[in-house]
Amino acid sequence: MDSKLHCIQLNDGHFIPTLGFGTAASAKAQEIGPVSSTAGENSTTEPPFRVPKSEAEVATKIAIDAGFRHIDAAYLYENEEEVGRAIRSKIADGTVKREDIFYTSKLWVTFLRPELIQTALERSLKKLQLDYVDLYIIHFPIAMKPGEDLLPKDEHEKSIFDTVDLCGTWEALEKCKDRGLTKSIGVSNFNRRQLEMILNKPGLKYKPVCNQVECHPYFNQRKLLNFCKSKDIVLVAYSALGTQRDKRWVDQNSPVLLDDPVLCDLAKKHKRTPALIALRYQIQRGVVVLAKSFNEKRIKENMQVFEFQLPEEDMKVLDGINRNLRYIRAEFAIGHPEYPFMEEY
Repeated sequence: MDSKLHCIQLNDGHFIPTLGFGTAASAKAQEIGPVSSTAGENSTTEPPFRVPKSEAEVATKIAIDAGFRHIDAAYLYENEEEVGRAIRSKIADGTVKREDIFYTSKLWVTFLRPELIQTALERSLKKLQLDYVDLYIIHFPIAMKPGEDLLPKDEHEKSIFDTVDLCGTWEALEKCKDRGLTKSIGVSNFNRRQLEMILNKPGLKYKPVCNQVECHPYFNQRKLLNFCKSKDIVLVAYSALGTQRDKRWVDQNSPVLLDDPVLCDLAKKHKRTPALIALRYQIQRGVVVLAKSFNEKRIKENMQVFEFQLPEEDMKVLDGINRNLRYIRAEFAIGHPEYPFMEEY
């Protein structure tokens, strides 16, 4: 696959591949819930994944061999060392060059103070043993107490929040871009108001290139997508295949996306899996879509998303199954003044 054929141009001139490979595997990421890219396996019948870090390395190698060029990761996932090793091994064996890979990392919520941001990015780069990342994004618009704890809590097991001016955080990201530590900068889990706060910031140097949010046929984010398009911001979809059924953070009464009869009927019609229909739906809407699997067969299968198209009538049918159903509520962040999910979009 020529990945150049399957990219979207960002507002800073760089290109992002429309299909990304997610890498979350850490126990802490499980505890928090997937506040980013990688929730949602192709199979909803498997138990929630809890895999050794080494499997992220193996799976990333498989993904690159299969044709993935967009690797979505984060400080939170605690496996950037392994993912970086996989990328470097595929560069070393001639499968790819560094410039072929689009690597995303994320600034975790305990590093949102401006003076901590460059150090946080440099920590990721040191683990990766790379000179730069292609995209660095604010993982969540809420700040928590700085320190080594990913989820700082008090003696009553309540989250310890911090107060940070997100515009100051953004200015520090702009400096990281200027220093060449990252090619592009963006955000994740921001609502419209929070995006506008950055866009309207006096002296804004770089607009966010993307907003990475939960997005799937049951939660198609139509209003947020339209707003982002109007501002030349790419919407990146996590939980694009629904979620795993982990009781700690998903309501067990919520419907299983990939069991949806409409999705299954379209899968039969196109002789594809429901997962591929869900992924293709996003790509045709102009959304960059992230898929996570550590299963070799499904990693390779997800690349088939470029082998077919959905006609307009099928896209309209899929628009019609939207339920405004948010699987991931990020309950650790509820109560923070910048908790983003209280507003319509």
